[in-house]
Amino acid sequence: MLSRRLLRVKVIKAVYAHLQTEADNIPVTEKNLVTSIDKAYDLYFHILALLPEIVRYAESRQEIARNKMLATYEDLHPNRKFVENKAIARIDECEAINNYCKKQGLKWSNNTDLIKNIYTTLIEEPFYQRYMANESRSFREDAEFAADILLNILEMNELLDSALEDQNIFWSDDLGYILTMAARTLTSMRESHEQIKLLPKFKSDEDLDYAKKLLRESIIHFKDNHQLIDEHTNNWDVERLALMDIVILVVALAEAKSFASIPVKVTMNEFIDISKYYSTPSSGNFINGVLDKIISKGLAEGWIFKTGKGLL
Repeated sequence: MLSRRLLRVKVIKAVYAHLQTEADNIPVTEKNLVTSIDKAYDLYFHILALLPEIVRYAESRQEIARNKMLATYEDLHPNRKFVENKAIARIDECEAINNYCKKQGLKWSNNTDLIKNIYTTLIEEPFYQRYMANESRSFREDAEFAADILLNILEMNELLDSALEDQNIFWSDDLGYILTMAARTLTSMRESHEQIKLLPKFKSDEDLDYAKKLLRESIIHFKDNHQLIDEHTNNWDVERLALMDIVILVVALAEAKSFASIPVKVTMNEFIDISKYYSTPSSGNFINGVLDKIISKGLAEGWIFKTGKGLL
């Protein structure tokens, strides 16, 4: 399922875009946020469907080799362990995945160069060679190997990044999160189970409402939270701070002030970690210091409060 971390990132990007375009229509920004979240879930299915395409390419290479005029013994008797990977075959046969991709128009048929590149990279990897050299076969090994392809090959593939960017602008930066989701799906598969346990879009029915509320609170109270940041950055010229730092701080404060059930430590840790990836190298320490000051004051004065035990 889509993590709260990813939802926070989506909200930050939506607020940033809202400010950059000087938009004043919150419903439109909210609609774009929901679309971005929906497209992230589309990518989950799209990535799973990529694995059978790599297998089909591998099998086509073996077929070409078998039909050579001077085919070698290896050409005529190829190692078929990868092309017969049971976990990937289960993905290929899954009606839920195939129907979802068909409905959403998700396909890899126009990306033959990408699939060739992935396969060429894969066969040079030590983990692929170990897998192929191991004569024993098991469903668990096949599933774990398929997950390794996602996490060790696809995440670092520049052509895949480019292809996804061309296919959908909302997929920018989603790949790492989605690959983890897809890998979890593979490693949870069992040969005895007829159906693949696909992950739902959200862990909780409240997650989408959380994202929408966080977006609205961030935009509606942007000026107030910006003023709080200004008051607690005496040694900084707020106007010269990176806009992304300001947005991350504003969204973090909106969460701290508007969600009494989310622990302070969770909010701080999440947004500090996000800043390390989406802003400047020094942003983590800066955001940590500013958030700590403002939230501590808010808790002391009562305009930030938490319900339940262990939420501070």
